[in-house]
Amino acid sequence: MAKRIPLIILLWFCSDLYFYQAIRTVSTAPVYSWAYWLTDLILMSGIVAVIFVQRASKMQERLIAPAIGLMLLAFIPRLFSLPVLIVEDITRLFRGFPARSIWVSELALSIAAALFLLVLFGITRGKHFYRLRRETISFPDLPEAFNGFTITQITDVHSGSFTDAAGVQKGLNMVNAQQSDVILFTGDLVNNRASEMDRWIPFFARLKAPMGKFSILGNHDYGDYIKWESADAKHANLARLKQIHAEIGFRLLLNEAITLSKGNQSIELIGVENWGKGGFQKYGDLEKATQRLPGDSFKILMSHDPSHWEGVTLQHKHHIHLTLAGHTHGMQFGIDFLGFKWSPIQYVYKQWAGLYQDAGRYLYVNRGFGFLGLKGRIGMWPEVAVITLKRQQLK
Repeated sequence: MAKRIPLIILLWFCSDLYFYQAIRTVSTAPVYSWAYWLTDLILMSGIVAVIFVQRASKMQERLIAPAIGLMLLAFIPRLFSLPVLIVEDITRLFRGFPARSIWVSELALSIAAALFLLVLFGITRGKHFYRLRRETISFPDLPEAFNGFTITQITDVHSGSFTDAAGVQKGLNMVNAQQSDVILFTGDLVNNRASEMDRWIPFFARLKAPMGKFSILGNHDYGDYIKWESADAKHANLARLKQIHAEIGFRLLLNEAITLSKGNQSIELIGVENWGKGGFQKYGDLEKATQRLPGDSFKILMSHDPSHWEGVTLQHKHHIHLTLAGHTHGMQFGIDFLGFKWSPIQYVYKQWAGLYQDAGRYLYVNRGFGFLGLKGRIGMWPEVAVITLKRQQLK
């Protein structure tokens, strides 16, 4: 990271210098120039200082989130207003470079101001601005007894990031209010340490579902991202986290399946450990989890990382009807409005938010309940998902 600092500073300075042209066009008062560049210098100095703090230290953990928030607060409004200035400069090129238009600069500044308010909301209130999302999926082979079966899915709690008890309870109240048949949690209960959940155990223990609460592990639950004093300490941390799942009333599925029955009909709920593409660990074993299952049974899979769907699930000998995942958080930043979705995370994950389908096999990627790194969410709000299963009537 340190090697990239000169490039980061250069890009930051170039974008700021370009945006500064709009400020100078609207007003030439020296006070605005001084305020603009002094703020920039202080902000950049703070971010560089955080980078040089000992990596993975508690000090860096405390400082990185506010540094990211301030950086986004300064950078995003400018970034999204730059296209207005670029378009004007393209037209000026063919007009002999006349002076900049005041109204174009005012438009760029207005866009920046609006984005500033959105980012400010995101980093102050967005982390608990829970949105309820509903999907209904039909299957021709869904057992009749499960027609109308409801699932509430939450994922990526990241309890180590929580500080606001009322905000967390607001989201959990939304979960209980759905009165779904089951509640499924698809991984990342903590950031790194099991102890992060201690305060929140009573909150999550109050979640209720008539047919049970079930969970899996996510990549952050294994403690792979911090340095432990010993291998035994890391092992004990994971053991304690598994115990916490039981204390909050969730049946943790570790590369295994459980049968959910209604009358004399049933469906299979499968849970695998984390499996991710690239540098992520591949603890998940779908073969082991499904080895006892009949081939014609209806199957729901919980798998934390959505890359597991294309990497393993779609090619598996068992037809997995529905996979529930999380992991991406929608990057906690993007546009998700009136059916339009965009986030930088889509250039990393092909399936990153919402419902996907391939030859009758469905994947739902939840945008996440909590937050990590950035202490907030900007445009990609925290989510409680309710999925209703329907039996498709054959003609």
